[in-house]
Amino acid sequence: MTMPADLDNDATALRRSMAKDLAETGSPVDQAWQAVAERVPRHAFVPGFYLPAEERDERGLTVWEPVTADIDYGRWLASAYSDTTLITQLDGEEADWENPVVRHGGAPTSSSTLPSLVLRMWSDADITEGHTVLEIGTGSGYSTALACERLGSSHVTSVEVDSDRLEPAADALYGCGYTPTLARADGLYGYWPEAWFDRIVAACSFRTVPSVLLRQTRPGGKVLLPLSGWLYGSARVLLTVAEDGTAEGPLLPGTISFMSARTHAAPAYGNPADWAAGLPEVPRPGRHAPERLTADTEEAFHLRFLAQSAVPDAQMVTIDGVLHLFDVVSGSAATLTPDGGTWNVREGGPLKLWAGIEQVIDAFDAAGRPGPETYTLRVDGDGQRLLHSSMPQLPLTQR
Repeated sequence: MTMPADLDNDATALRRSMAKDLAETGSPVDQAWQAVAERVPRHAFVPGFYLPAEERDERGLTVWEPVTADIDYGRWLASAYSDTTLITQLDGEEADWENPVVRHGGAPTSSSTLPSLVLRMWSDADITEGHTVLEIGTGSGYSTALACERLGSSHVTSVEVDSDRLEPAADALYGCGYTPTLARADGLYGYWPEAWFDRIVAACSFRTVPSVLLRQTRPGGKVLLPLSGWLYGSARVLLTVAEDGTAEGPLLPGTISFMSARTHAAPAYGNPADWAAGLPEVPRPGRHAPERLTADTEEAFHLRFLAQSAVPDAQMVTIDGVLHLFDVVSGSAATLTPDGGTWNVREGGPLKLWAGIEQVIDAFDAAGRPGPETYTLRVDGDGQRLLHSSMPQLPLTQR
């Protein structure tokens, strides 16, 4: 690929403009990280990516358009310096960026996260010069480069489970003069050869806090993790590790989600009709409508996180207006079917899935619907527990 002679000048101007725009949005980002964004060439880490077309195809699938400098130089460079997540891999398959093709459908499995979120992630981790950092999820390498620019390459370790993603990221990092420790490794287990770390920061989400990460963090050090589950509710937590290996810290404000760590992704659940066929014929009236979880609101997003803490193995899908819940671990299932202004609930298996969720909603409402930032997460030898002074009765322990 032959780049235009004025690429560096074009990129520098756009990079400065992007950094200025990010600073003017008023996002809670440390100015030191904003300054770093002016110096790191994001375009070097995204030689090709997909953007969704404005309209879906005739089957309702997302049309993913490949973008490279050869296809459309202006669109490629402008997108690289926009506050946009750029999809670099679909369904775990690497694209041939020399001869890319339009994709119809597919799930993003790797990306270059939007710069404002990357900067917020590093800023929220309370990192200062001199800290050693483990980044989980190298991805395109852009966020790794930001950390190297701020801290120095010798203070940065980054692991990536996908060797096909790690190789181009390493080439881009080394090509820009950054030399962090890079390794193909599952971030679920951290990276013992470089432990201990002052900070561990994950760019992918986990269902629960991996205890090994706490053991690889210096006492007084911090771990910033996105947490999510199979109901697709998410939160971020900043844990401080104590001398005894326990950790505690607040949930951070804001509705932010990350791709799941691949080993924590939701499993296939089969045919919803098969699950529903084994449920009792006689329903009971539901106390809460499913919109409490499914609405496109910050509160529903937060409630999904609370609900999945109570039924951590449940998955949810709506088909023809009927909400289905499945638990592939216990074999439990539930359906919610609309009936005028109410909902009929059918539940089967060892766990009453919707009853467990209703218990969470009841406690949430009774406490005055508190926001995410009012909760604390504690991790110790018994597992992890979400704590709130007004909801001591919540069944929120995960092991």
